[in-house]
Amino acid sequence: MTTRTRTRIARLRTLGLTGLATTGAAAAALTLIPTTAQAAEMTQAHTTAVTASSSDSQKSGYGNNLDGWIKQSLQIMKSKGIPGSYDGLKRNIMRESGGNPSAQNNWDVNAQKGTPSKGLLQVIDPTFNAYHVKGTANSVTDPVANITAAANYAAHRYGSIDNVNSAY
Repeated sequence: MTTRTRTRIARLRTLGLTGLATTGAAAAALTLIPTTAQAAEMTQAHTTAVTASSSDSQKSGYGNNLDGWIKQSLQIMKSKGIPGSYDGLKRNIMRESGGNPSAQNNWDVNAQKGTPSKGLLQVIDPTFNAYHVKGTANSVTDPVANITAAANYAAHRYGSIDNVNSAY
């Protein structure tokens, strides 16, 4: 086989993989886009959740926003030996919930089985209960508890949340 033929085959493989990745990303995006009613419901729930948990974030010295929740989680993770970075957490949060701590998936296979994914990193209750980190709220929708439990799960399953690049 000539070098030119090998180069063409390699290029075709790359194009094929790129096409598959693009198609998969488009399908995932369509699956994750909420209906207008779901979006309105999530916005209303997000406002309620942020108001309800603001005193805890203010007591901790972190902002009551995504940046503050990630930083607080990272501090807890560091103290517990759970690997992960700000960028890895934020990338996964934005993919999973768009930064909405009240996000809930009511249409995937988990939801069909009665355990919808919830929170910033879309954790199901059994996973949250198994990987909950002591010192955080015992609530799957608490932003810091959700992030920290999901990072703990990812550390056990993938080595770190930084190694997760798709739904986990």
